[in-house]
Amino acid sequence: VASFGGSLLSEGILALSFAPRDSHKAQIQFALERGIPAFVLMLGTRRLPFPAFAFDFIHCSRCLIPFTAYNATYFIEVDRLLRPGGYLVISGPPVQWPKQDKEWADLQAVARALCYELIAVDGNTVIWKKPDGDSCLPNQNEFGLESCDESNDPSNAWYFKLRRCVTSTSSVNGEYPVGIIPKWPDRLTRAPSRALVMKNGIDLFRADTRRWTRRVAYYKNTLNLKLGSPAVRNVMDMNAFFGGFAAALVSDPVWVMNVVPARKPLTLGVIYDRGLIGVYHDWCEPFSTYPRTYDFIHVAGIESLIKLPGSSKGRCNLVDLMVEMDRMLRPEGTVVIRDSPEVIDKVARIAHAVRWTATINDKEPESHGREKILVATKTFWKLTSSH
Repeated sequence: VASFGGSLLSEGILALSFAPRDSHKAQIQFALERGIPAFVLMLGTRRLPFPAFAFDFIHCSRCLIPFTAYNATYFIEVDRLLRPGGYLVISGPPVQWPKQDKEWADLQAVARALCYELIAVDGNTVIWKKPDGDSCLPNQNEFGLESCDESNDPSNAWYFKLRRCVTSTSSVNGEYPVGIIPKWPDRLTRAPSRALVMKNGIDLFRADTRRWTRRVAYYKNTLNLKLGSPAVRNVMDMNAFFGGFAAALVSDPVWVMNVVPARKPLTLGVIYDRGLIGVYHDWCEPFSTYPRTYDFIHVAGIESLIKLPGSSKGRCNLVDLMVEMDRMLRPEGTVVIRDSPEVIDKVARIAHAVRWTATINDKEPESHGREKILVATKTFWKLTSSH
């Protein structure tokens, strides 16, 4: 139920917890009810929906993942996600566990093959540190591990099959090892070199940061949204780009799930370099969370989430997307949608149909473009009895 992530909140560390929906029932729902970042996910046959070198620290307690099976494929996936210089902590089986000597020996052998430094083994908990630079591959190892070829973008992770090759640091442009990127909170506002995934990325990053500072001030002061109050504990930004909206909320007691749509530029690495959290997702599919788990949902450019890039044709239906937003939103929660006046008119009609109370507002006076802002509240309604 994400108690580990919860215990880190007071340290100013944001953990993203995940677990499958399993025999323990709704652990993730429980975590979200506590106000801790979490979603439903499992390590199976595909890459986890995160970019390469996203996490400073990966923790796995009694998670029973067979890290060394299938030529250590699962350990390699964890390695893809862990920043150079980051820490891996595994607690519980097979670490010094009765009758699991072979599994424990194999686990240590994989870590050695990747040149992880053993920091400590205490009882059933082990802590490793990933090397700062490239691991010592391609040395001889019993798992047949080798480096991925350069054609494989290690940050491509939406419906992407797991690879049995190790991600080399040279395959990701920029500075991302722990110790090289600025410490928190400086890393939040400093343009990371991974922003160069886009043309003029550093300039775009700075402009985006300024834009969201203005917009959030307008949301709070003019639109009177409850951001920054105890009424809002979590926020979903459905089209996060560089995470500017989340960064502008950093002094508020709230966490933001930044979603980077899978068909848009892969900017999620920038979001993690800033010290924020998020996932890739395609909004023509349901999001992996329980009903009524988000207090506040924000989406800039809603129509771009369902359109084929460069085309006016929709890949899926705006009604379906808004019904999915309604599913994720708590009763009395808030939705903010920014788009062109024509799209906002369509959105307002659907909002009425799903029983949101909505108002249409002008955008902040300093910004360019034709946007309107729809602010809606999900009403607390129930079906009337038919008797």
